[in-house]
Amino acid sequence: MTAPDTRPTGLTDADKPFPWIGLFILAGAIFVCVTSEFLPTGLLPDLAKGLGVSESRIGLLVTFYAGTVVLSAPLLTAMTRRVPRKTLIVIVLCLFSITNLVVAIAPNYAVVVIARVVGGLAHGLFWSVVGAYAGYLVPKKQLGRAVAITSSGATTAFVLGIPLGTALGQALGWQLAFTAMAGLVAILTVLVVIFLPPVTHVEDLHTGEIRLPGRKDPSVFGVVVICAITATLMIGHYLFYTFIVPYYTAVAGFSPDSVSALLFVYGGAGAVGLVLVGLVASRFPRASLAVSFAVASLAVLVIGLFPETTWLVIAAIVVWGIAFGGGPALLQTRMLQTASARVRDLASAWFTVSFNVGIGGGALIGGLIYDGFGLGILPFIEAAVIAAAVVLILVSDRVLRRRRMTAARNA
Repeated sequence: MTAPDTRPTGLTDADKPFPWIGLFILAGAIFVCVTSEFLPTGLLPDLAKGLGVSESRIGLLVTFYAGTVVLSAPLLTAMTRRVPRKTLIVIVLCLFSITNLVVAIAPNYAVVVIARVVGGLAHGLFWSVVGAYAGYLVPKKQLGRAVAITSSGATTAFVLGIPLGTALGQALGWQLAFTAMAGLVAILTVLVVIFLPPVTHVEDLHTGEIRLPGRKDPSVFGVVVICAITATLMIGHYLFYTFIVPYYTAVAGFSPDSVSALLFVYGGAGAVGLVLVGLVASRFPRASLAVSFAVASLAVLVIGLFPETTWLVIAAIVVWGIAFGGGPALLQTRMLQTASARVRDLASAWFTVSFNVGIGGGALIGGLIYDGFGLGILPFIEAAVIAAAVVLILVSDRVLRRRRMTAARNA
């Protein structure tokens, strides 16, 4: 099934203009979504003091959020599969705006927890819809470029959104930061209503065709493989990255004042990696995925081997950021290219689940390793796990290729 045509009939895919405006609107929506998710981490001490609870309890707000996503995303996606995708994005963004406002005026910690749980429900549904939306706007050959554009919203959130939100909250109060976030989401919602093109996401049956359950769709196996690869890669990454700040100061010997600069360097390098994805992912979809994560594994290994060689660590951070920065976009592109049109939204939901399992699982495993063996071993574990995932990527490519050839012969 080709991507639905929302433009005048009679045009081929080659004739249709590239949907720049729609894709940048989606990138903006992703920006406010990611900033909303991680803003509590930047304002953790302020929230703890303002709500009269410990910092560890504020840290649980991210856990509640991610846990809600994991538990709810596939179910909510299945329940709303016939709701127009643009309408669903508008509804979810409205919920983001409301929950941020509730956090800003919350009288106690319990109300904040409830708001974050509702935000988690909206978050999982948001990604299942937005993650697949680009696949409805462009043909498959342009997916790498389109996903790179929409993914820039997440990169911008880490480079600008979360730091600026944190600075605003520290200067003028965390309540104002969440109020400003609610207002920004409201503005993006209006832009979505005006500029985002609607899409047809439900595949009509041909005459005499019987609708098969989603689990029997031929592309499901490939989707499951991609989700397994995604979870493995994210576990490997976040078991080290979660503790990157104490590693920089306690092991690599950087001063606490320089940590923010190092994080900015990593985020900026990630933006470069995302640009490279837009240039090469469509031409070399399989090779770019394996090469990107293989280079990331080597960069992290260098950090682990030479933590006290400052210039080499900084160079490795840049390479790590470039290589890993485009990774999520490459994985999402692979998922959209693999999933058939009728299971695309559900595949995006499970992709979101696998991503959040990796974030939470990586942080948990990294914490256990940290407590048992110290910080110094974490980069070696990440390098090994990502290398194993690269092997899984290469093996799965061969398996999926054989399955397609077998299906073609039996057709």
